[in-house]
Amino acid sequence: MSDPLPELQVPDFLLNDGAAIPAIGLGTYNLRGDEGVEAIVAGIANGYRLLDTAVNYENEVEVGQAITASGVDRDELFVTSKIPGRHHGFDEAIASTEESLSRLELAYLDLHLIHWPNPSVDKYVDTWRGLIELRERGLVRSIGVSNFTEPMLERLVEETGVTPAVNQVELHPYFPQPELLTFHRAMGIRTESWSPLRRAGSLLSEPAIIEIARDHEVVPAEVVLRWHHEIGSIPIPKSADPARQLLNLDIFDFSLTPAEVEAISGLARGRMKDRDPNTHEEM
Repeated sequence: MSDPLPELQVPDFLLNDGAAIPAIGLGTYNLRGDEGVEAIVAGIANGYRLLDTAVNYENEVEVGQAITASGVDRDELFVTSKIPGRHHGFDEAIASTEESLSRLELAYLDLHLIHWPNPSVDKYVDTWRGLIELRERGLVRSIGVSNFTEPMLERLVEETGVTPAVNQVELHPYFPQPELLTFHRAMGIRTESWSPLRRAGSLLSEPAIIEIARDHEVVPAEVVLRWHHEIGSIPIPKSADPARQLLNLDIFDFSLTPAEVEAISGLARGRMKDRDPNTHEEM
């Protein structure tokens, strides 16, 4: 039997509240049942410390079971979940978070996000106030949002005085969002990227990415994930395959040149689907 591979070391970013967050995370969307638990346990064993789930992923129980089975101390992990649209509102957000903690069998979340703003409902500010209260109670350590636009972020700050630590958004070379990244940096908000490799697309077959991968002697997925790191975003790739998990994590021993970053960003073509946060809503 071969020796296990050494655990890869992942650097941290500092959030605007002083918390340290790993520079890459393990997405858990669709990782359910015993196979899902096994995949998440493998991810933790491979070196992932940031785990990203959500109420709407319907796998908080599995994530909690994987945390227990991993044998890794709770304080070494950075666990994120998200409040769904149907739980918007001050009291609803608090109840939703308590339910998430119960399913996860955890005493606190490292990061809790509003999953979608759902502007037609117009309760995301009240939901944000609920997250602020949860942070004050110690049930949540850092608070943030997902799929928020610049005006929505400005409104949160104007009405509550509290800036989100994170905004998790669709971001990949086909949809690089440079204006939002610039706005986040100015506000001190850390960007996270969901679908960082763009689901079911041709991204990894792009000649520019293949050429850069060849030059660095890595695979195309590593190039794209390193691109996220270079632009200051935290990618959250999902994989149930332990070998692929390791490849996705192994992006910290090479760098891209500014010209390579620009070439990858130049592949922009738009969102995967019509999920503009001003109109797209999820409950």
